[in-house]
Amino acid sequence: MCHSRITGFFLAILVSLPILHSPRAAAETSGTIEQNFAGSLTAVPADNLAVSGSFYVPVYSSVSMSQGKLRADFSVTLSVHNASETRPLVLKRIAYFDTSGKVVESYLKTPIALKPFATIEVAIAATDVRGGTGANFVVDWAATAEIAEPAVEALMVGGVGAGHYAFISQGRPIRIVGKN
Repeated sequence: MCHSRITGFFLAILVSLPILHSPRAAAETSGTIEQNFAGSLTAVPADNLAVSGSFYVPVYSSVSMSQGKLRADFSVTLSVHNASETRPLVLKRIAYFDTSGKVVESYLKTPIALKPFATIEVAIAATDVRGGTGANFVVDWAATAEIAEPAVEALMVGGVGAGHYAFISQGRPIRIVGKN
């Protein structure tokens, strides 16, 4: 990708930063996923959930800089997208872990179902540094039949001094590897 495209991408993100601090954005993150994204949700299917998977998403609520002498704190927005045009995607667990692997927060009390092509988000403020430099999410999902694999990613946004940074971390399917 050429330098001007990358610069344009980051400029677009930086220009949109004031939107993140609007009263509407603050209101959307104050409730539960079920409240904030009611329009994205549908009833959990009664049929057997025959297909399932999990995603691991590394995130960075804090990043060590200057050989550990400086810490930059970032807001984190986890997005889970149902990539299916026809089937609901059931989310069974969204859990946030800290650097030592301890659960910081679980975001679902019961499974929820995303409409086709719908998205939900979990937002963590830059002031919430409980996750640390090695934080991560685990997202467990399921469906009643063959389905397009969901897209799961996190956007980190923050700054140090006059510099502003934004970057994305893509979720990776959790697969067991090794000899049987």
